Amino acid sequence: MFQGSSALSLDAKGRLTVPARHRDALLLQGEGRLTLTRHPDGCLLMFPRQVWEVHRERIAALPISARPWQRIFLGSAVDVEMDSAGRILVAPELRQVAALDKQVMLMGMGSHFELWDAAALAVHDKAAIEGGMPESLANFSF
Repeated sequence: MFQGSSALSLDAKGRLTVPARHRDALLLQGEGRLTLTRHPDGCLLMFPRQVWEVHRERIAALPISARPWQRIFLGSAVDVEMDSAGRILVAPELRQVAALDKQVMLMGMGSHFELWDAAALAVHDKAAIEGGMPESLANFSF
């Protein structure tokens, strides 16, 4: 289970270094093979490859009425591998659709990660807080 956030920088080539605390688990789980794809919230999703393969099969099996969403998730998916320094290359097309510049946030979301432009995540989080707690969390407590 991946959790927590990491403030990272994309280098001039569009690479990011996966934090050491996640790197070992990703290497054990799938030899550092990952898949990146779009998310409609404006971020990218980053999956260990074997986790993505389960989602990919479910998405591919959706009815024709879901074709636009198949294009978003499957049509944007890019397989990447961590290099020996723990870096991955984020494809220019994906950097563009997620408006990733230099400062990004990698958010552990359980089985996968979200990759956000740092400023966009701050705006998204502020709007979520101002919108109030959703009904699905009304009875949630720590």
